[in-house]
Amino acid sequence: MRAIQQEVSVTIQQGGLPRQLYWQGRGHTVQVVLDTWRSGGRWWLDEPTRECYLVQAGPLVAELHHEDVPGGRWWLARVQD
Repeated sequence: MRAIQQEVSVTIQQGGLPRQLYWQGRGHTVQVVLDTWRSGGRWWLDEPTRECYLVQAGPLVAELHHEDVPGGRWWLARVQD
């Protein structure tokens, strides 16, 4: 997987799972969430914990991170080459 580390816009479905992500001017509808986990963040940089999702969105396989704070940002962490 290739590292991206860009903030992206994500719409969520009921239950909080990602439904669609917007990257490079295009919307990518999530067909399936392949895996979920929590990441502690880099505490020495005061990063919040993150909810992480590995998703299949059409031909795109992407790792999304959501900061576990009110109003937390979404990040496109990596995409499959």
